[in-house]
Formats: sequence, structure tokens, C-alpha cells
Amino acid sequence: MIKVVKIGGNVVDNPELLREFVKDFAAMPGMKVLVHGGGVMASQMQKAMGMTPVMIEGRRVTDEDTLKVVTMVYAGWCNKNITALLQGAGCNAIGLCGADCNVIKAQKRPPVYVESLGEDVDYGYVGDVKADSVNASFIYYLLEKGIVPVLCAINHDGEGNLLNTNADTIASSVAIAMSGYKYRSRRDVCCRCEECPHCCDDGRLTHETELIYCFEKNGVLYDKDDDDSVIAQIDKAKFEELKAEGRVADGMIPKLSNSFKAIDAGVARVVIKHAKNLRNNIGTTLI
Repeated sequence: MIKVVKIGGNVVDNPELLREFVKDFAAMPGMKVLVHGGGVMASQMQKAMGMTPVMIEGRRVTDEDTLKVVTMVYAGWCNKNITALLQGAGCNAIGLCGADCNVIKAQKRPPVYVESLGEDVDYGYVGDVKADSVNASFIYYLLEKGIVPVLCAINHDGEGNLLNTNADTIASSVAIAMSGYKYRSRRDVCCRCEECPHCCDDGRLTHETELIYCFEKNGVLYDKDDDDSVIAQIDKAKFEELKAEGRVADGMIPKLSNSFKAIDAGVARVVIKHAKNLRNNIGTTLI
């Protein structure tokens, strides 16, 4: 199984929690990919530079100056700090943005209608990523070599332009891409046995993929002010119900939307949990 783990900005911005998470992640066996945000630090940097962050339903409006800031924060400090911590924990990692080795391409988002505002919104230099724009063969090459890719939220369009992309979307797209990636076994043949249920029709193999969102809460909460009100399971109908009641909002909306997108595309399991619970079963499972 390939595990794609995403950590949010509130984890990245908490040195103690981040170090504990890194130790747990490094100890997690098997193939794994780490995707990180950094929105908290990016907003802090914007404010320090006299800029006002603009967020709409958990997504950052990114003008030219904001793009420069988030690139410095995401692809710079956050990415290299996390990579260094992983190396210190004995986990051989490589920090990447989407432009590095063409690992993730994105398309600039056109203005989109936002129902909560009742109008179209131009998000600026924001990219949308699809599973087929993820360089799954390169990621798998690294995984086979025992190297853990650490992916930030900066991608490119293939025409020389950088784009800011929601890290939840990146994690979902990577998980979908890896779940559909067909590879040859080391014997270069398909065993065709009952113990290998993921053989494809062309004799290649696929891996089951698990997507894990880690942040500063124990899971999706019924009451945002009660950390113990974790909802154990959520399906699409429950998501729409919680959204209509205002119990999920802001950054949780794209997180859940991307979770269901991943499940629909064949990702075996999606879990939302606290970063400190990476290696246990506490959290919210999407069904």
C-alpha cells in the first residue's frame, strides 16, 4: 500500500507537534508520500509585509505579490525544514515543488462561481490539479529507491509560470494518481495468483492507496468547540447536511470535497485525524 499523508499549516507552524509527527511518519513502514501546507505561516508573512490575506471558503486568492510570498514560504522554508527534520529522523526524503522534475502540473483556474458569495471569483495565480497531471512514474521511481517525496503547494503550468494550489487538492490528486499507476513487478511478470488481487488486465500491478489528512483537530467535529465531538464516519449525504448546518466550513470544505473525489476515483481509504494520531485509529473515516 502507498500512503499519501498531508499535514496542514497549523501543524507545520507548531515546532513541537511537527517534530512528533515527523518521528511517527518516519517510523511508518512502506511506501509513503508527504504533502504539506503552510497557509498559517504564509498569512503571517503577508501581514508582516503589510499585505492582507484574502481567503474564500478555505482557498487563498493569489495575486502576483501573494504568489511570491507563498512560494518563499511553501517551497522554501516549510518544505526544506520538513525535509531536514525527516532526514534527522532517519527518513531519506527529497523536498519538491511541482516544477521540480515536472512532478505536478496545474492549469490556471478561471473565475468560478462561489455559491456562498453569489458571484464569480477570480482566484488569481491559483492552479487546479488533476490526477493525470501528476507525474506518477517519477514519484514511484523515488518510492522504489526508498526516497520519500515531500511535496509543497506550489506547482507550474508547463509554460514557465508558478501557481499556488490547495495542498488538500494536491494530496487527493497524488493519491488518485498513485492508486491508478500500473507498474511491473521485479520479476517483470504478473503472478496472476489469488494473493495478488491488484493485477491489471495487461499484466501490470497496482497498489492500493490510502489518503490521510493530518491537522490540529481529532477529526471532523460535530461541534467545532468540542474536540471530543469527532464524527467517526461521514458519507456524501452527511457532508452536505453538515455543510448546510454550518458545522463544516472554511478549510474543511475543500478537505472533505477532495476526500470524496479520491474515494470516487478508487483510493482505498481516506481518513482525517490529528497529527499526533497518525499511527492509531482515532479520526474520521470517509465512506
